[in-house]
Amino acid sequence: MQDPFGRAITYLRVSVTDRCDFRCVYCMSEDMSFLPKAELLTLEELDRVCGAFVRLGVRKLRMTGGEPLVRRNVMSLFHSLSRHLSSGALDELTLTTNGSQLAKYAAELKDIGVRRVNVSLDTLDATKFTAITRWGKLDKVLEGIAAAKAAGLHVKINTVALKGVNDGEFDRLIEWCGGEGMDLTFIEVMPMGEVGEQRTDQYLPLSAVRGNLMQRWTLSDLPDRTGGPARYVRVGETGGRLGFITPLTHNFCESCNRVRLTCTGTLYMCLGQEDAADLRAPIRKSEADELLDAAIREAISRKPKGHDFIIDRRHDRPAVARHMSVTGG
Repeated sequence: MQDPFGRAITYLRVSVTDRCDFRCVYCMSEDMSFLPKAELLTLEELDRVCGAFVRLGVRKLRMTGGEPLVRRNVMSLFHSLSRHLSSGALDELTLTTNGSQLAKYAAELKDIGVRRVNVSLDTLDATKFTAITRWGKLDKVLEGIAAAKAAGLHVKINTVALKGVNDGEFDRLIEWCGGEGMDLTFIEVMPMGEVGEQRTDQYLPLSAVRGNLMQRWTLSDLPDRTGGPARYVRVGETGGRLGFITPLTHNFCESCNRVRLTCTGTLYMCLGQEDAADLRAPIRKSEADELLDAAIREAISRKPKGHDFIIDRRHDRPAVARHMSVTGG
């Protein structure tokens, strides 16, 4: 599949649930209203639509949420999707998680063919962690990370840069990840959904972060390109890889190879745009896949060139009304 700008679409991110056991201050409001379960695609329907994307050329599937591992019986979906790894049709099956359930599922994930996971972790301070996540416990996440490593999974840490919150910990995170053999990626806060916090208070440009880091660390640019949004450097002192995802200070859209499916069957061709396609209707209208395949191809033909993320400093409103947890982290 190719979009109107000649980019091959080979990566599908699938939100299997909008629910989460955390309420991170940059992602959700504390009193979130979640979707009625009747509106969600069943696990069998998610399996079917993922299979259609694989058949049409997707080579990488990432399960997201919310928190994907809180969905009931979600491991049955991972087991089913692993058939595409066995056949060679899929290069990678992976997930992004907050780590709260990893201790329970890490070994099983490795056994079915998952090779790496991304864990969202914004601080190594237990008190601050609970403040950021509102409900989370740091020791439980660290236990999950340890279980993932023990199972043989490669772990990458994702850290959202929050001004005045965790900006004093970046050196510690780099040192810790380097010592643990884990990649680290810093992410600018994304203006999505009302979260009960001031976006202008949260936003920290990573261009400034990188400049500050270079006073202590030797950062060498790497040519690594995954089609994703991160720019990577090698940290000379630790040997670790450090990424920067900068939707606001450096648009990353020129090589975008991904689309996102929500747990209700809505396909977003761009994280930062509202245009979407309904795949639930063709899934449920016919047991054959012709309507589904046609709907996917039509949606890809409308993929925009890039997003319009901006921090609105006059009105402090999100660039996109939906929460990050709806589209998938």
